[in-house]
Amino acid sequence: MMSNPYRGLDDFCFWSRAMTWPAPGRIDPVVKADVITAADPVVTMGSCFAQHLARHISTSGLNYHVAEKAPAGTPADLAKALNYNVFSARYGNIYTVRQAVQLFDRAFGRFQPAEDVWARDGGFVDAFRPQIQPDPFPTEDAVRAAAAEHLALVRQMFLDARWLVFTLGLTEGWRSRLDGAVYPVAPGVSGGAFDPERHEFVNFTAGEVSADLAAFIERVSAVNPGLKIILTISPVPLIATYERRHVLVSTVFSKSALRVAADEAERRFPNVIYFPSFEIITSPAAGGRYYADDLRQVTDLGVGHVMRVFGDHFFDRPDRATAPEAAAFDADSVIAAAKDVVCDEEVIERALQRSAV
Repeated sequence: MMSNPYRGLDDFCFWSRAMTWPAPGRIDPVVKADVITAADPVVTMGSCFAQHLARHISTSGLNYHVAEKAPAGTPADLAKALNYNVFSARYGNIYTVRQAVQLFDRAFGRFQPAEDVWARDGGFVDAFRPQIQPDPFPTEDAVRAAAAEHLALVRQMFLDARWLVFTLGLTEGWRSRLDGAVYPVAPGVSGGAFDPERHEFVNFTAGEVSADLAAFIERVSAVNPGLKIILTISPVPLIATYERRHVLVSTVFSKSALRVAADEAERRFPNVIYFPSFEIITSPAAGGRYYADDLRQVTDLGVGHVMRVFGDHFFDRPDRATAPEAAAFDADSVIAAAKDVVCDEEVIERALQRSAV
């Protein structure tokens, strides 16, 4: 009999076994993981979907590390309005990998953007986190003072973390023609004013994203050699594309480029693990049930599936990756919070609605 190289492979290598044998809600595509112990400081950053992981980690009994805490005595509703505890620091959504590289460089004094403050509503906002608080700052100096305090805490966060969960979201963005600084939203959407002489649209190529991700991993690993990084990709489609093509086509490109970059990073760096949240939500087995009626927001059912798989493989707990009863998964508080996700991207549609009035 001729030798067949596929003989003896694990069941997860075959679609017929890995995808059709389990019930749809029990599909688990994770084959590589590591245990996050209760003592390990875990930090999160990334796009909107990253907030689900952040909340799940913070309610799981693990050491969810928040470097930028609300001042003592701050009422809970005010802390929420000021975006405390959304991520490990108040950097807002980090949609593109280039943003992450530049955030690190700013925190470690390697990059000072030329345009860091935008005017809005009679005051001023931080161009790199324009929605971090409801009301603008009274002066440009106040913006920069708050940014300096924030960046010092971000620096310490990178140094203290044992695990970094980074959710990749987009390849499209807006940047300064002056120095390449990348903003979370286009100038003029949530502060500032768009000027084609100073600002430009950019859609990072797969090669650029891969290079940026490698640069980011090298930077954080250099200052924190013991850091482990979990990469995942947001399954939430683009809310809008600036490319002159269908938003579905742009969405598929962005997610594909990010997936290539994550795969290359996992193969290259021994401290990087990829977690397939994107694959779980978009799987044919889900039958579209993991998306809401707008075909964009992820349903509670989908969030629950992702969080259960994440916990089964990464959390240090007695029921880790064991009995079927784990499917019940006690994350009611996380699912209840799923509709309360902060998304800078959504300001695009709100700005369009205001301008149409």
